[in-house]
Amino acid sequence: MTTLIDDTIDRVGAQHGDACTRIFGRLFAMEPAFEALFDMDSDGGVRRSMLTTSVNCVRGIARGDSNTPRYLIEAARMIHDGYGLSEEQVNLFFVAMRDTYHDLLGREWRAEHEAAWDALLAELFETGRSPI
Repeated sequence: MTTLIDDTIDRVGAQHGDACTRIFGRLFAMEPAFEALFDMDSDGGVRRSMLTTSVNCVRGIARGDSNTPRYLIEAARMIHDGYGLSEEQVNLFFVAMRDTYHDLLGREWRAEHEAAWDALLAELFETGRSPI
């Protein structure tokens, strides 16, 4: 899984540069109310930082060599809870990442990429979840 996740992120970067605007555009299309949460992010720095942290967490969880990415996601869930976001709403960011990468890679996106991202998203969705 690690190689395919890294491959996706690296290819998108090499072919399309910074995907931040596209990922957040997709996120805001999925959940229009999120855009207002970034009203004060006039230079996009918060969005770039959020994406960088998320990419690092995605790569780290795919590698499985450290618990740090899981702790960061757990902390992010708690922080975003303070903004009134549910765990499912936090998960939408990772879905927006995957879907944007899929669209940008087009025909280069293979069934193996889809399977790797599905497995990763399933793991991410369980990371830091509150017990019922």
